[in-house]
Amino acid sequence: MVPEGLRYTAEHEWVTAREGDPTVVRVGITDYAQDQLGDVVYVALPTVGASITSGESIAEVESTKSVSEIYAPLDGEVIGVNDALSETPELINSDPYGSGWMMEIRVPRADAVSELLDADAYQQLVEGS
Repeated sequence: MVPEGLRYTAEHEWVTAREGDPTVVRVGITDYAQDQLGDVVYVALPTVGASITSGESIAEVESTKSVSEIYAPLDGEVIGVNDALSETPELINSDPYGSGWMMEIRVPRADAVSELLDADAYQQLVEGS
């Protein structure tokens, strides 16, 4: 099931704007993505303060099956990362939309998130793959 209220990328990341400050977004990978990866054993996150460009590789997730790149969903600056993932990377498997979040990004425009896929569009993308 694809949660409503989040936005998605074709690369299987989810994005949500922080309540009260829509220029800060939280990013993670979708349930579909974590399921395809298998058991996550290591996560390499970007450095806080890094400038990122939409579409570029910004993190890696290593699983028992493979190593996968995580791509920036939007332009911005990394302002926080989920340090819990260094000790407990399996949070991405057990709670991809909650405690398995990966990073927070400050984006230049509050409306940038609205340009990403909504839940229905992402569901159609997943069903087509």
